[in-house]
Amino acid sequence: MTQRTTPEPTVQRLTSVERYYRWHARLYDATRWSFLFGRAALIRAIALHSRPPRHILEIGCGTGHNLVTLAHTFPAAHIVGLDLSAEMLAVARKKLGRLASHVSLLHGAYDSSLQMTPVFDVILFSYSLTMINPGWEEALARASSDLAYGGLIAVVDFHDSPVPLFKKWMRLNHVSIEGHLLPKLEVCYRRRLTELHRAYGGLWTYVQFIGEKPA
Repeated sequence: MTQRTTPEPTVQRLTSVERYYRWHARLYDATRWSFLFGRAALIRAIALHSRPPRHILEIGCGTGHNLVTLAHTFPAAHIVGLDLSAEMLAVARKKLGRLASHVSLLHGAYDSSLQMTPVFDVILFSYSLTMINPGWEEALARASSDLAYGGLIAVVDFHDSPVPLFKKWMRLNHVSIEGHLLPKLEVCYRRRLTELHRAYGGLWTYVQFIGEKPA
């Protein structure tokens, strides 16, 4: 797969999200497991809804939790993980270990198409789209240009919450929970899977979505 050098993140991103994860990278896996539900289940669903993919991209790969699962689930695939935080990628690199030969890590913002050849069979957003605000719709448009026709977009993320105080607290952590992702996903892609799940008795719901890029 031919790679291009991704541009440096914008100054605005560097002063908000990247700075946030610079401090949270070492604690991320120990603290986020109690929030980030449905990740492994979505990857299992990808395997059920697609032929074995050859090229997989994860946007916002963080500390590499999903990259390890993807490498074990699809051992013949080449996987690319992109993240804004160099500190998170450093953790991912250590976590991958022997699996690193199957995975390329890219540092930067997803602010333009990666323009790789060949294009990707699967693009995964795992709890990253709700953090791209503003700009999540543009990120989806870029993913469409990086995705092969008939390829799959796979998303697991926060959906909504009936508790305004919780939404406010999540916004302080750079996460927007407004039920805004699913309607756009179902317009742009042919739905293969849509599931909404309640977390902590309904404090919030999270969505699992798999859609096919139409020809």
